[in-house]
Amino acid sequence: MITRTATQKLQQLASTFKAVAVTGARQSGKTTLVKEVFSNKPYVSLESPDVRNLAMSDPRGFLNNYPNGAVLDEVQRVPELFSYLQELLDNSRQKGMFILTGSNNFLLQQNITQTLAGRIAYLNLLPFALDELSSSGILPDNDNELMLKGFYPPVYDQDIPSPDWCSNYIRTYVERDVRQIKAIPDLLAFDRFMRLLAGRNGQEMNYASLSIEAGVDAKTVTSWLGVLESSFIIFLLRPHHQNFNKTVVKRPKVYFHDTALVCSLLGITNTIQLATHPLRGALFEGMVVTELYKRRANLGLPINLFYWRSKAGQEVDVIIDCGGNLYPIEIKSGMTVHPEHLRNLRYWMRLSDEKAGVLLHAGVATQRMSDGIEVINWRKFREDDWV
Repeated sequence: MITRTATQKLQQLASTFKAVAVTGARQSGKTTLVKEVFSNKPYVSLESPDVRNLAMSDPRGFLNNYPNGAVLDEVQRVPELFSYLQELLDNSRQKGMFILTGSNNFLLQQNITQTLAGRIAYLNLLPFALDELSSSGILPDNDNELMLKGFYPPVYDQDIPSPDWCSNYIRTYVERDVRQIKAIPDLLAFDRFMRLLAGRNGQEMNYASLSIEAGVDAKTVTSWLGVLESSFIIFLLRPHHQNFNKTVVKRPKVYFHDTALVCSLLGITNTIQLATHPLRGALFEGMVVTELYKRRANLGLPINLFYWRSKAGQEVDVIIDCGGNLYPIEIKSGMTVHPEHLRNLRYWMRLSDEKAGVLLHAGVATQRMSDGIEVINWRKFREDDWV
C-alpha cells in the first residue's frame, strides 16, 4: 500500500479537533486513508442506499449506534445528520470523534458551515503526489507516460489502463456527481464544456470566449466552473495582486487536477500522440503546478500559489507568496535550457527586487546562476531547500 503524505496532518488534526472532514475528488483515496488511520473506529458508507435511508429517516437513532464516534463516508449525501452531529460534538470532549469524508466540497462545506463551524477541521486529499509514487517505486520514468497515466490511485492499485479508466470516470462524474451538485438539464452540453475547458488547461480564463464556444451564457460558465472546482476536477490559479507599477492581468488561469483527465478529454490515448500534441507544454506545466498544489494540500497549508502576467505579455508561471516574500518559478517542458527561458524570470526579479528564482524543466541539467536563478529538473525540486 502507498503511504500518503497527508497521514501525519490527518492524525494531528484528529488529536486537536472533535471532528475532521477529509474532502477530495472521487477515487482520490479518501476511504482507504481514513480506514487505515482510524482502523479502530466503525466505518459507515452513506453511499449504501439502506444505510442512507436509515440515517435520513432517523438521524438521532443512527448516530446513537456510534457513541464513541465513527468514520462517516460520503456524509454530504445525508444533510439531515449535521444538526445532530453538532449536538453530539458539543456534548463531548473527545478529540477526533467523527471523521467525515466527501467528494463534493460544495455540499459538504454548505452543511458544515451551517452547523459545525468551529468544531471541525478540513483536509483536502488529492490523487497521488510525485513523492508518494516515487517512494513506492512505481513512478513512471518518462514524463509523457506520467502525464498520460496521471495520478489517480485506481490506475496504479488496480492496474487499469489510464485511457479506459479516465473515460469511464468522466462519464460517471458527469452522469452522477454533477447531478448531485446542480440540476443541469443538458449533460451533453456540460460534457462539451469540459472538453472545451481541457483545451484551455493552463490558460487564462476568457469567460466570453468560452461562453460562445460552449453555447451557454456567461453566468452558466461561472456556475459550471464552480461545479468542477467544488468536485476537485479543476482549480483556478489567481493572478498575483502586486503589479510593481505595471498593469497586470486579473483573470485566473484554469488547471485540471490531473493530466490524465485532460488527455482523455482531448482524445489523447498514447504517448506518441502526446509527444507531438500542441498542448503538451500546457499539460506539462499543469502537472508541475498541480504537484506544488498537492504539497500544500497534503500538509494542510494554505494554497499560496499565484501567477503573474503583465499586459505586455511578460509572465511568470508560479509565484509562491510566503507572507510577502515572493518566490518565482518558471516551467518549461523541454529538456534543453535556452537563454530565452530565463528572460521572464529575470524581468520579474528586476521589477520585484527579489534575489532568487527557479526554472523547472524536463532535462537533467542543474545549474545555479550568478543572478540567483536555479535551473533544476522538476522531479528533483524540493521546495523546502529553496523557499
